[in-house]
Amino acid sequence: MTTDGILFDVDDTLVDTKGAFARALEAVRAEHLPHVPAERDPEILSHWRTDPGGFYGRYTRGEMDHVTQRRHRAALLHETFGAAPVTETSFEAWDALFWGTFERSWTAHDDARAAIDAALAAGLRVGVVTNAATELQERKLKAAGLGDLPVLVGVDTLGFGKPDPRVFLEGARKLGVEPSRTAYVGDEPAVDALAAHEAGLTGVWLDRAGHRRGPGYGGHAGPRTVLQGDPQDPEVLRAAGVVVVETLAELPGALGYGTGLG
Repeated sequence: MTTDGILFDVDDTLVDTKGAFARALEAVRAEHLPHVPAERDPEILSHWRTDPGGFYGRYTRGEMDHVTQRRHRAALLHETFGAAPVTETSFEAWDALFWGTFERSWTAHDDARAAIDAALAAGLRVGVVTNAATELQERKLKAAGLGDLPVLVGVDTLGFGKPDPRVFLEGARKLGVEPSRTAYVGDEPAVDALAAHEAGLTGVWLDRAGHRRGPGYGGHAGPRTVLQGDPQDPEVLRAAGVVVVETLAELPGALGYGTGLG
């Protein structure tokens, strides 16, 4: 395996978005779902991250804007947990609390800075391909202390996002590296790793402890490969041609440009 460049996902790969969502949703539950006990916070977080209504997937396909998908997800969350309906009027206050808390909670994962520096030190080109808007992710990376990492492709670049293969190919083109010599690292097994693999890149699934989506998560719009087994089973992904790591510190050894970060 020869790697000349790495494209990183942002959310739950470099930035602890799960943790930021958890704090935002705890604030929402306390204010807007007071009948729901705090013990159910993990259920609320799982509901948000699995997105059972598929609204974020519709956003990444260019079918609705970012605020609209969030309003639909908020409405379904309230319906699921027996709270008052979310209207266009009430959503304004809901979103101010949710999004304000979310933005204030952006932090990098502990292994992110070292992984980027190790790749650069090895002479690799690095950049970001993301399923969120470019400007948003640039602000997020800056807040997390990773603002030197260029966002090469956002969902607004082509008007759609992953798992479309054109997204990964555009990222490799902007990186200036052949797709076959480019790795894509992300936390979603289908939308990130498997889709990158199908596009001709080295797909890497970052299977962080405690960061998998809940049961029923299907990656919104999975790629072409039909997995023979649990789509969140590392061995199933490896059998499909995906590289699996548990931390970003494993990337040099896994991709052949070193033996580790320390």
